[in-house]
Amino acid sequence: MVEVRDSVGNLLADGDSVTLIKDLKVKGAGQTLKRGTVIRSISLTGDAQEIDCRFEGIKGLVLRAEFVRKT
Repeated sequence: MVEVRDSVGNLLADGDSVTLIKDLKVKGAGQTLKRGTVIRSISLTGDAQEIDCRFEGIKGLVLRAEFVRKT
């Protein structure tokens, strides 16, 4: 299993909650996720830099681990 770490080096696991550290434009959804937004119950992919998550109205959202911090 690949270790996935957030922007400050904390180890992430399936089901963790993360907070965005930067405003992110979501391609295809026409909206921006603001800094400080909490994303609950993430799931890890096989990639060390990508996490899979769900947010209101956005299906299949994949975030880079460098833009989140574990809460």
